[in-house]
Amino acid sequence: MRVLYLVNDRPSFFDQQVEALADHGVEPTVLSVPGSRRHHGKRSPSDYLRFYPSVLRGALGEVDLVHAHYGLLGPFGLAQPRPVVLSLWGSELVGGIDRLRRISEFSARFASATVVPTREMRERLPTRAELIPFGIDTELFRPIPKREARERLGWDPAARIVLFPYDTERAVKNYPLARRAVDRLGLDVELRTVSGRPYEEMPLVMNASDALLVTSRYESGPMVVKEAVACDLPVVSTDVGFAREVLRDVSRSYVCEDEDEIVARLAEVFVAGERSDGREVYDPASLEETSEALFSLYERVLSRG
Repeated sequence: MRVLYLVNDRPSFFDQQVEALADHGVEPTVLSVPGSRRHHGKRSPSDYLRFYPSVLRGALGEVDLVHAHYGLLGPFGLAQPRPVVLSLWGSELVGGIDRLRRISEFSARFASATVVPTREMRERLPTRAELIPFGIDTELFRPIPKREARERLGWDPAARIVLFPYDTERAVKNYPLARRAVDRLGLDVELRTVSGRPYEEMPLVMNASDALLVTSRYESGPMVVKEAVACDLPVVSTDVGFAREVLRDVSRSYVCEDEDEIVARLAEVFVAGERSDGREVYDPASLEETSEALFSLYERVLSRG
């Protein structure tokens, strides 16, 4: 089965999913929108204009179907002759940008099949959608003793560390809120960032930290919440993406409405001084489960012609 993947950027979870589908017999070709993220994280219109000819060339080659990731790329998938699977990541529907939401809903209406990762998104979307959660590598993301993780990273074993898992320059991630919240704790706490670290180091970084702090304004996931839960790392997050759904029953992990609550919940994490029970109470979809569900969907789409 030959699949052409269209994607804005290539986050680690996307690359892992493509690799897992290749194990099922998919021959993948990945096309990313050219250019770089400029102007506060946005590409220019000319970047997208340059993208379409490569999509059309790819689709007219030896391809069975096209899988467009993220709602903004839905029209590019539809403007070619192959069947289209559209995956919505979340922020297209709940990020508060009406134009992007309308584009996503239009694309979902005409796609051969639409995939969403959460029940909330499926309820928001006015057309039918397949619920296939983002899978994570639960063998890579697993609990490791904090002392061992810090020794391997060379971190101070006595430090109090809050992990901010994003590039501080990306406005949507709202680093200033994270900085203010940690400063207001009144404790000797270090706010660490991890932009640019190899993905394979992230389980060590999470296990070496005392809490994960997500202060984003909106999110497509966030996948880091699932990964932290798999490592038993306490999480404090704004109410974005599937954070509330994932953290609902996890101890010492919280979804917050404002800055004051973020400060209070972080303080609770440090007072408790314990890991969460995420691994025990939350069962994330594995990469294998997600790839099996997607491959089955591809087969159904192709069988319909």
